[in-house]
Amino acid sequence: MQNQAIEDVVESIAQCLRRGLSLEDPDGVLLAYSSHQTSADRVRVNFLLSKRVPADVSEWQQRHGITHAVRAVAVPANEDLGMLGRVCVPLLVRGFRVGYLWVQQQSSDDPAAGILAALPAVRPTIDRLAELLLETDTASSERRTRREATFLAACRGVATAVEELRGWRELGGHGPWRIAMVFEVPHPTAPREGADPNEAALLQRTLALQATVGVAPVLFSAGSPDVSVLLCAADVGRTALTQVLGRYTREVEKRAGRSAGRFILGLSEPADDPRDLMEAMLQAQHAVQAAAVDPQLGEACAYADIGAYQFLGAAGWQAPTHGSVHFGELSEADRVEELLPVLELLYDKNGSVQDVAAQLHLHRSSVYNRLARIRSIIGVDPLAGLVRLELHLALKAQRWRSRPRFERD
Repeated sequence: MQNQAIEDVVESIAQCLRRGLSLEDPDGVLLAYSSHQTSADRVRVNFLLSKRVPADVSEWQQRHGITHAVRAVAVPANEDLGMLGRVCVPLLVRGFRVGYLWVQQQSSDDPAAGILAALPAVRPTIDRLAELLLETDTASSERRTRREATFLAACRGVATAVEELRGWRELGGHGPWRIAMVFEVPHPTAPREGADPNEAALLQRTLALQATVGVAPVLFSAGSPDVSVLLCAADVGRTALTQVLGRYTREVEKRAGRSAGRFILGLSEPADDPRDLMEAMLQAQHAVQAAAVDPQLGEACAYADIGAYQFLGAAGWQAPTHGSVHFGELSEADRVEELLPVLELLYDKNGSVQDVAAQLHLHRSSVYNRLARIRSIIGVDPLAGLVRLELHLALKAQRWRSRPRFERD
């Protein structure tokens, strides 16, 4: 955390306002405070010593709406707590709450109105402070860690987590929602074995947080060592998802100090109830796996668009190790891999020889010649109904076997 930079900004604001300031994260943990101590009350003194807001003080502050406020809030004095009045300035970055800046009134004769009137003059500095907080360790805060764990547990079907999720403001009270999973396909020359899982999870959580701030259809994010998981509104569009993927690439280069791999995003079907998030999570995972092994599906891939991979990902379905009889014959004969790629692309391109020739940089006659060789090897027309279905499924099953594996797979 950039402690010194944050402390310097807090001190600068305190000098401008000529009042004591304290900065806390959304969990009520002290992050920084000013040296201005002209009129420190009992609450401020205890806060600076304990580094955490006491429960009774927190309850009094929350009673005045600070947790949902987007503008400065005047919190009145409380004699029982030994607390002078103060003004709470919520720190938000593009709608994301990163902490609170507290400005203490110097006495009962120092009205909150004076502080509120002075705040516009230091607004740019306050905004800079919020940006600094977002750029530091927001993703590792205790509150954020706990909420992400609850969300991921709900996506695994843990009943207690599902029930806790029902009360979350991010869910808006009712569905439907979609789950999106983001995965970075590793560079073949840069294996990730041996990476610390805690560090990997923190990176995923930070990437998710940074990449989705201000993207309205993304309601919440979480990270595990392998992937990031996003809770999205049901109407999330491709434009927003493409924007998120672009941010992932930039953030990993900035935060991990390396070039980004290929980021892919899998999107589930809508889930109407928190109990359905487990199935949505599995759908998003299968979409990621399909896009990872079949690049034609694109970087942002919806479960509904992965075709036969929906069946390949079904629980209990097991593809034969060597595919089908005709596929085995073709595989044995295609030692230089010039037949199967043409056949798969022909199936994917709805039988358009012209499209296959253009994509593979072949002459159309070369495509026809390879189809004739395939026909002679297997003894049947590869474009005939059941044969086409068999071979196309076998080709996709072969790809599926090389999919990335995750904890729940």
